[in-house]
Amino acid sequence: MTPTNPTLDFLLTRRSRPAKLLGAPGPDRDGIETLLTAGARVPDHGKLEPWRFIVLQGAGLARLAAAIRTRAAETGDDPDKGALAFEQAPLAVAVVGFTRPNEKIPPIEQTLSVGAVCLGLLNAALASGWGANWLTGWPAYDRTLLADELDLDAQEWIAGFIHVGTATMTPPDRPRPDIAAITTWIDA
Repeated sequence: MTPTNPTLDFLLTRRSRPAKLLGAPGPDRDGIETLLTAGARVPDHGKLEPWRFIVLQGAGLARLAAAIRTRAAETGDDPDKGALAFEQAPLAVAVVGFTRPNEKIPPIEQTLSVGAVCLGLLNAALASGWGANWLTGWPAYDRTLLADELDLDAQEWIAGFIHVGTATMTPPDRPRPDIAAITTWIDA
């Protein structure tokens, strides 16, 4: 019999809440700082910290959503697909990744660490009782938008926008991976 472990139970049942189902309130500043602290506790070979956070709330979210809609009109991208998540959730954290020159730690290890930050932040929000979702979408890849609105330089990129708020409903679960189909055991 497996002993009860609340952390493992959480990980086995965790699921994101779509940004369109997130509403107010969101965490306060102390709560956000706690989530960011938890999110940053990830494997980071060489202690390079190849990431940073941009916290978007209130007028900052509205400004970014408006800029996304304007940029969509210029590029032909879907304005709703880009802007709605920023208009609906009360908080979004842009996880910005970059690589630091280092002879011992290759860029891929730094990139994987940035992805771990996204998952750590998402799980911290969910474990705290918030609804949360990790999204990218075309705004995460539009260099003009990122430079103009989030002040990203050419070497920085968005690993994810973590949207956080109060879940207004629980959507049905989705199919999960068939572990037996994707696992190879080597024991000899």
